[in-house]
Amino acid sequence: MNYVSNTEEQLREMLHTIGVDKFEDLIESIPESIRVLDKFQLFPALSEFEVVNLLQEYSKKNLNSNEYVTFMGLGSYDHYVPALVNFVIDRPEFKTAYTPYQAEVSQGTLQAMYEFQSMICDLTGMEVANASMLDGASALAEALLMSNAHNRKTHFVFAGTPNPNYLTVCKTITAGKNFNFDLAIADDGTCDLERLSQIVSEKTSAVVVHQPNAYGNLEEVDEIERIAHSKGALLISVVDPISLGIIKCPGEYNADIVVGEGQPLGIPLSFGGPYLGIFATRQDFIRKIPGRLSGMTIDADGKRAFVLTLQTREQQIKRERATSNICTNQGLMMLAATVYLSIMGKNGIRELAEICFRKAHYLAEQIKKIPGFKIFNNKPFFREFLVIPPVPVHKILEEGKKEKILAGIDTSKFPELKPGLLVSVTEKRTESELEKFVEFLKLFGT
Repeated sequence: MNYVSNTEEQLREMLHTIGVDKFEDLIESIPESIRVLDKFQLFPALSEFEVVNLLQEYSKKNLNSNEYVTFMGLGSYDHYVPALVNFVIDRPEFKTAYTPYQAEVSQGTLQAMYEFQSMICDLTGMEVANASMLDGASALAEALLMSNAHNRKTHFVFAGTPNPNYLTVCKTITAGKNFNFDLAIADDGTCDLERLSQIVSEKTSAVVVHQPNAYGNLEEVDEIERIAHSKGALLISVVDPISLGIIKCPGEYNADIVVGEGQPLGIPLSFGGPYLGIFATRQDFIRKIPGRLSGMTIDADGKRAFVLTLQTREQQIKRERATSNICTNQGLMMLAATVYLSIMGKNGIRELAEICFRKAHYLAEQIKKIPGFKIFNNKPFFREFLVIPPVPVHKILEEGKKEKILAGIDTSKFPELKPGLLVSVTEKRTESELEKFVEFLKLFGT
């Protein structure tokens, strides 16, 4: 980071240029009661050596995630990131402060975007994908806005239990649009098909289904699709991209829009971000898709070239005609996912999904044997499941940290979810780690 001086003489010069005598004149409109400038207890001036030592002491207070075994999920998963991913994205031509997608700047980045779009289409079974969005939650909000732009309807139904964070983001981003949200959720957390058929009407813009849902369960997407389309509503599918290695892809059950969190595709947990939003749809909606699309063409010399195409986003055209409020894609994370998908290939994604599936089901079977512990429901699940323990979940989480185990997520923090311990399993969890976790949970058995 460059050092920028800020001497008393420079301060006086800036204030004189602005046309005031002192700094307090700039903030005189702010009431004294809410000012905090005088309440800060700043450090005395430190040398560079002292600053580095101080920051190193602070850094030691962070948890080293590599030392912890994590069973946390709900949209973010502890997958292995191949070394080649970081090798590529660490190259200086990709780490730039300048927006790296203009054709005159980087054909390489535009090609990576094109390849990312192509692989997302292969993964989801859809016809067109954009070059990523901010994250999975905001991608879903944009899907709702796109559905509304398509049919001008404002009623949305969530079939089964959605990720509560996604629901919150959707309500925040669409605030002011007068959207109405309904839920069709059975007691076991999956979609209540009878209620869904009752509340979906000709006024419904779209039906949203998380596949898997917030509890990790698989929904009856074929029946949900039939109900949605019978009333003229669109079907929006929220996917876990790894699960598509073994379960039916959205294109096979006629989804109209597919969104998802791309973090499992070669992106570390990173304390919650930056992540990657996946957005794909049918060719019919290509003119309404938000974000950016990279297309392949032929230049004046007859050579293959890549360009941004169908640029109906907010910077290129009038605001009232823009297709989204997204002003950037997750370029570097998109590149990471592109490298990851190219390394794994179709067979690799399938094998990875199978490993997660087997390990999760093995762990669930072992937990069910512990006296007092129950699994929330007996519905099919992919790699995540809700455990109902005989003791408060916070006790398990607190004791788990002492053993360097992040035991899962306390769902009681979310009013939309049943209280319990949400456990997720990835390919990184070894047999010994699974056995250690089971033995740890036995301490709380009845």
